[in-house]
Amino acid sequence: METHTSVVAKYLAAKEWRFVAMSSVSATSVDVAVIGGGPAGIAAAVTAAESSRDVVLIDDNPKPGGQIWRQGTEAPHPRHAAFWFERLAKSRVRTMRGARVIQAERNELQIETDDSTSTLRFEKLILATGARELFLPFPGWTLTNVVGAGGLQALVKSGLDVTKKRVVVAGTGPLLLAVAAYLCAHGAEVVCICEQAPVSALAAFSATMLRFPAKISEAAKLRLASRKASYRNNTWPVSAIGKERIEAVRISDNGRVREIPCDYLACGFHLVPNTELAQLLGCHLQDGFVATDEYQQTSLPAMYCAGEPTGIGGMELSTLEGRIAGHAATNKKDEALRLFTDRIRYRKLASAMQRAFKLRAELKILPEEETLVCRCEDVALGRIRKHTSWKAAKLHTRCGMGPCQGRICGAAAQFLFGWSIAASRPPVFPARCASLAAFSSQAHGGSQ
Repeated sequence: METHTSVVAKYLAAKEWRFVAMSSVSATSVDVAVIGGGPAGIAAAVTAAESSRDVVLIDDNPKPGGQIWRQGTEAPHPRHAAFWFERLAKSRVRTMRGARVIQAERNELQIETDDSTSTLRFEKLILATGARELFLPFPGWTLTNVVGAGGLQALVKSGLDVTKKRVVVAGTGPLLLAVAAYLCAHGAEVVCICEQAPVSALAAFSATMLRFPAKISEAAKLRLASRKASYRNNTWPVSAIGKERIEAVRISDNGRVREIPCDYLACGFHLVPNTELAQLLGCHLQDGFVATDEYQQTSLPAMYCAGEPTGIGGMELSTLEGRIAGHAATNKKDEALRLFTDRIRYRKLASAMQRAFKLRAELKILPEEETLVCRCEDVALGRIRKHTSWKAAKLHTRCGMGPCQGRICGAAAQFLFGWSIAASRPPVFPARCASLAAFSSQAHGGSQ
């Protein structure tokens, strides 16, 4: 019997990761298109394909799994990863790797890869676009080696050597323990884990966790793996200190400010759902997330959404939503219905987690007047706070108009000022001029 390690290793081989090769502006039609190769997207694609539908899974990474399953058996939940990788490998799902959807409308996607452009027409679409890290500005946050917690983990997975490097992990939520344990396993000296939530909030969350013994066991293992690091509640970074790169972090530790020398500061302040594509298609959003019905269908017919864009809930909930979307998109609603009870259970856990790790108001007053909020365009807080809306700030300061198109500063401004961030505009991601020209020519019948 094959081990989980061997299954994942075999699947991740280039031979197993099938690539749909498309010549420039070629047109292809499928029954179901799934965007996003994380847990929700893989589950949705496999489930839909098992109903004998023609399914294409589109992802911008070179390998499947998203952030959480990026490294196969080295990732959290290797048993779950191996299970879904094996099902994907045995399924009829066709996959597109390194593929970015830069425009979407009606029943058509415009896709760019490193060496091609293509149009994909679909009957049903499932969005599983995941989430990105929320970055909150504070003095010194732009120094070298001040990074996102998940970002540092990804860098280490990609080969960054952190052996004997002093790391402070700060922010909020279960991700902090997972990142700290991973860094310790790769030779880093995690000095401190700074959790901004108070003890009272964590105590209430622990009561909810009693209904999830597997989660308690997982958390205990992560804490054991990072046991050499001090774990501090009611603690958060106030400023990063250094000339060109971080040399120390100043933290507020239960009302007392102190400095900790470090080589890296890894910050994890929640996640921001990737809803740009859903907005571009015209899907209704509610409280910043894509609104769906009980079958994961969006406000638009034939379009579904699963995973973090519908609400930050973790791997188990994302996988369940992906399965429900896959069944619903192939008219297997009875099969989807059987998963509702488990989804309710994990949604309750997600709600408890959101209450326990709610960002505190003190984080809003950390940045100073000269602290950059928009790193792309070098726009400081003092310039932004003169305006009353995101649109006004963009018009007068170019905040949000740099390469990241507001993905970093937009979420920060929303937290700092409570502003509503404008909908996405095409292209969703930076695209080659040649690709845009090719799509334009196709739209005009090749006359350009």
